[in-house]
Amino acid sequence: MELTGKRIAIMLEDLYEDPEYWYPYYRFQEAGAEVVAVAPEKKVYTSKHGYPAAAHVTPQEARPSRFDAVIVPGGYSPDRMRRSPEMVEFLGEAFRLGKVVAAICHGPWMLASAGALQGKKVTSFFSIRDDLVNAGASFSDQPVVRDGNVITSRKPDDLPHFCREIIKALTI
Repeated sequence: MELTGKRIAIMLEDLYEDPEYWYPYYRFQEAGAEVVAVAPEKKVYTSKHGYPAAAHVTPQEARPSRFDAVIVPGGYSPDRMRRSPEMVEFLGEAFRLGKVVAAICHGPWMLASAGALQGKKVTSFFSIRDDLVNAGASFSDQPVVRDGNVITSRKPDDLPHFCREIIKALTI
């Protein structure tokens, strides 16, 4: 398949937005990638709607250099992820290494915390626009925006665009 041999980290915390976690999780597995859930602790996390997801590794165990991409789903989980310096550092290191870093909905909050937005063109859920602009980004209300190794998207309806752009970035 199109992503055979690729390793993708998907960040996880409580109150994640169900489709923004599970759609990429299964879509990239279907394409042949190894998908690894990275979270502050190895435990089961619960979505906004009560659906469980188990973490595979902590950021201390997962080295960004061993992944081709890191994905940050939205919901309320990015606000919780930002409270973990290890989660922020994991994403920041992936960005600095030139790995694909992708975030949807409220996920770009993590990109802001990781210092990955300065001078970047991005999109997100409309309510965090000011936060992203204040972190140095230029905002564009589009289904998906790619600027270098940073890919962002607005909401669950944009997931097909978001996943296609990540696949494109990983296969070029």
